[in-house]
Amino acid sequence: MAKHKNTVKKDKPAPPFPTEGLSPLGKRIAMAGGGLVTAGFVLLSFADALGRNLPALVSPFLLIGGYAAIGVGLFLPPVPPAAPPQ
Repeated sequence: MAKHKNTVKKDKPAPPFPTEGLSPLGKRIAMAGGGLVTAGFVLLSFADALGRNLPALVSPFLLIGGYAAIGVGLFLPPVPPAAPPQ
């Protein structure tokens, strides 16, 4: 019978979880995207069934643009800290 090998090393601590959050600009862009999505759904409620009025034409662009803005805001890298003046 083969020996049972313990593959987990107990003396090495686990790496810490990343604590990086959203950048302030990313938060603003994501919030603006959320506002666009909300406005798109509100505008979509005024669209007619055949899609021949202005809300039916504009709301898909607001929805897609809002979701794109949320994605950009989430993946926007944080701004590096400025160097101290010398």
